[in-house]
Amino acid sequence: MSNNKLAVAAAAVVVATGIGAAPALSAEVTLRGASCFPIGSPPARPFQNYVKDVNKEGKGVIQIKLLGGAPAIGSPFTMTRRMTRGAYDIIGCPDAYFGNVLPESEALRLSDYKPSEMRVNGSYAYMRRLFRAKNIHFLARHMSFGPFFLFTSKPLDKPDLKGWHLRVSPVYTPFFTSLGATVQRSNISQVYTYMENGTVQGYGWPALGWVPSWIKVSKYRVEPGFYVATLQILVNLRKWKTLTPAQQDRLTQIGLRYERKGENWGGRLAKQKKWMASKGMKTIRFTGAAAAKWSKAAKDAGWARVKKRSPRHGRTLEKMMRKN
Repeated sequence: MSNNKLAVAAAAVVVATGIGAAPALSAEVTLRGASCFPIGSPPARPFQNYVKDVNKEGKGVIQIKLLGGAPAIGSPFTMTRRMTRGAYDIIGCPDAYFGNVLPESEALRLSDYKPSEMRVNGSYAYMRRLFRAKNIHFLARHMSFGPFFLFTSKPLDKPDLKGWHLRVSPVYTPFFTSLGATVQRSNISQVYTYMENGTVQGYGWPALGWVPSWIKVSKYRVEPGFYVATLQILVNLRKWKTLTPAQQDRLTQIGLRYERKGENWGGRLAKQKKWMASKGMKTIRFTGAAAAKWSKAAKDAGWARVKKRSPRHGRTLEKMMRKN
């Protein structure tokens, strides 16, 4: 074969395989996003803000098209499973709504450590491995709303819930029932109605991420609070693997920025409590042995559920995340 023919053949190989060719610039990618809360509601706003920042800072690299939020686009309890199957690429969701996909996820709200500490002590890495087995990339915690509280329509004089009917989510169902309560689940839009018509006498919710109109039906807040209300950014793992390092890094760095900011919820919580008091909400504050019983019941019930659902991983996570 002549030198000219060899050159032509070699050129054909380069064109066909890309070997030796200059790498093409990666095109901007748009991910399909969804929230586990109604768009515009207080608990949905942190993920909406994350999406806005990604779209602003990721121009030419990566974008997120927010398709909507639950329950308008489906049950929040099916959102994560649908994401793993490709309906969405990225979602903002609390662990309460994806325990049916990853039983160990509930450990995230029980941890006594901040996210930055969990990234050092190995508990985040452990959780990430569990997520990956479910086709999920655990990106970051994009908001911490601080502790949950029991809000009631009538006073509670001791840490005993016998005779109380409470609205619950999976977050605190074991805790409330361990103290004798009967419970009922509902979506966020039903909380006000159930409290107003007396269907329930109380509900659990973080003071931050709280719906302001609920002040009309919420007369008391019980302290101390329990657990930590966390919102996570989850990405379909198969989709994550198709992204370039630059695209992955943009999503991650913005997520970590939100995670670090979310750790500092103390000032926001103090401001919220002051506002609640100005609207007439009273505080029921357990102290001493009563406070210890309340807090221990919350921890014991939460970890017992995790260990029942996942004996091996649950025990390991409790050792990594629980201080006492």
